[in-house]
Amino acid sequence: MSWQAYVDTSLVGTGHLNKAAIISAAGDSTWASTPDFVVEPEEMAEISKILAEEGNGPAVTKAFQERFKVAGVRYMAYDIQDRHLYGREGRTGVIVVKTKQAILIGYYGEEGVVGNATTTVEALADYLIQQGY
Repeated sequence: MSWQAYVDTSLVGTGHLNKAAIISAAGDSTWASTPDFVVEPEEMAEISKILAEEGNGPAVTKAFQERFKVAGVRYMAYDIQDRHLYGREGRTGVIVVKTKQAILIGYYGEEGVVGNATTTVEALADYLIQQGY
């Protein structure tokens, strides 16, 4: 399956996410995304840096204190752990999960259910990790 097919079918196609992107784990390139969801290079680099840190390093602390950006929107970080970064802005939010080679980013709108969005992105991440990605 192509990276775009994962975005179209396994993420947005579930109905639990409105937009999604898959970027490199290094945070230096976009592999696939919905057309109206552009994660800028500096945003990719910041996300990669946050997810690469262990514990409460400076990038994690900054994300909690100053928020982080995805597709031009600044999100309040509410959970950062080993492989994931969850953020919200009002009634919308992003679920960001890192695999060995990729970072999955799913956006849910005001009608979205956070738990469903989280399960969708985390499940695809689990699958990709099992496949060696």
